[in-house]
Amino acid sequence: MSLIPEEHREQIVKELQEKLEKPVKIVMFTQELECKFCAETKQVISELAALNGKITVEIYDFLAEAEKAKALGVDKIPAVVIMGEKDYGLKIYGMPYGYEFQTLMEAVILASRGRTDLSEATRAKVKAISMPVHIQVLVTLTCPYCPMAGSVAYKFAVENDLIKVDVVDVGEFPQLGMKYGVMGVPKTVINEKIEFVGAVPEDMLLEHVMLAIK
Repeated sequence: MSLIPEEHREQIVKELQEKLEKPVKIVMFTQELECKFCAETKQVISELAALNGKITVEIYDFLAEAEKAKALGVDKIPAVVIMGEKDYGLKIYGMPYGYEFQTLMEAVILASRGRTDLSEATRAKVKAISMPVHIQVLVTLTCPYCPMAGSVAYKFAVENDLIKVDVVDVGEFPQLGMKYGVMGVPKTVINEKIEFVGAVPEDMLLEHVMLAIK
């Protein structure tokens, strides 16, 4: 049974045709026996790749390919890394389904284009950041505002190689929900230092990032 609904396929195909420019590689780490949603995650990304020839998928075993996982900064599964001409630091932990399918789409488009629609002022300030930034956007599959939060953070990562972004489904990783005291989503955690709830515009996210690297 297809996980991407038939009635949505035509629109997805059109969007990919219009917005993809360069090839995109989706790298997934799995371990079938110990990962609740790994099989479904593999199916979703494989179905998406089948809709456009510029998208390819590579599947690796998290334990057998531990060195590759480490090199890409992957520390849990299911993990999806979306790469374009280079690794922009765009990751999804959990099954990219429900509202989070749009997060996957956004990551694929950004990685393909290698550029963003951030304002010139924001882009200049993001590019000027000279310290590592790790942004975690904690989401659920039923949250309509979560893809917006993930998208803005991903754009920062595309503009600066020092910025890495993980979009994490707390439904699949409840230990992180406990760790960060998640009472509402999207919840963003920056460098384990700054936390806030809600989808915010680019200028506000930038303010939080700057506070996190002070």
